[in-house]
Amino acid sequence: MRNSLSVALLLAISPILVAAQSSAKPNRGEVRSISSIRAVLDAQAATWNRGDIKGYMDGYARSPGTTFISGDSVTRGWQTVLERYQKGYDSREKMGVLTFSDLDFLLLGNNSAKVHGRWHLKRAADEPHGRFTLIFKRTSRGWRIIHDHTSSAD
Repeated sequence: MRNSLSVALLLAISPILVAAQSSAKPNRGEVRSISSIRAVLDAQAATWNRGDIKGYMDGYARSPGTTFISGDSVTRGWQTVLERYQKGYDSREKMGVLTFSDLDFLLLGNNSAKVHGRWHLKRAADEPHGRFTLIFKRTSRGWRIIHDHTSSAD
């Protein structure tokens, strides 16, 4: 009887324990990882806003497996993604000023993470914006984007 009561009590409080554990503060390693990933995004915005697409692309893994998805288009490979950006944003006017907001980080393990948020371009004639989901991987060059799925709010 006593054992069954203990099991019942444990089953009753398990959801509370799981919820408490999932809302626990991140450890120092997790904080460092999130900070490093945020630094990549900050550097991307800064280089974009200087008109430096190659600098912006430094946030992506230089790999043929790097994937960028937008609309109905899938672009594979770091070089191909770079060329897509260079073609679509061939002037400072088209590039505008980029900001990221509403960032949400989820570490998927020691070497991978998911980030989603909003992007916004402020240009003279318009202000395109939308959402993105990024998959980051820890590489020998630090945290880099291996998968980018970006949508526009048009």
